[in-house]
Amino acid sequence: MERIYLTQEGYDNLYQELEHLKNVSRREISKKIAEARALGDLSENAEYHAAKETQGQIEAKISALEDKLSRAEIIKEEDISLDKVRIGVKVTLQDLNTQNQFFYVLTSDEEANYEENKIGINSPIAQALLGKERNTTVSVKVPAGTLTYKITNISLP
Repeated sequence: MERIYLTQEGYDNLYQELEHLKNVSRREISKKIAEARALGDLSENAEYHAAKETQGQIEAKISALEDKLSRAEIIKEEDISLDKVRIGVKVTLQDLNTQNQFFYVLTSDEEANYEENKIGINSPIAQALLGKERNTTVSVKVPAGTLTYKITNISLP
């Protein structure tokens, strides 16, 4: 079984989502199924079939979250070395074409959130950065061409 590396915050978010699905969503969909069942003939009852489909989706999501949490290993900041780019670090980059500086935080794919500059370690940019040291130049092939960055800093988020 492949380990999933999560921050404590990421683990807590997945756990809260799981608890909500189990304790709130399950009850709500059971109530909808009961209400649809009360409408009569189930063979042509669209509300019933829609609710049963939603129930299946909820159960699949619960199963997936339980699987992820069972394989989770929490990344502790005190265990993160800042000598190279790795999961759990903040990498400051300089775009060598525009000279603009920006950063990414490398996370598990489960915690990736582009709006927060959190990229999953399986993304092309993260793959190009992993294992590299400060002041290293990296090139990343993307659909729009090749991006060239210099790693200017590696720090904790």
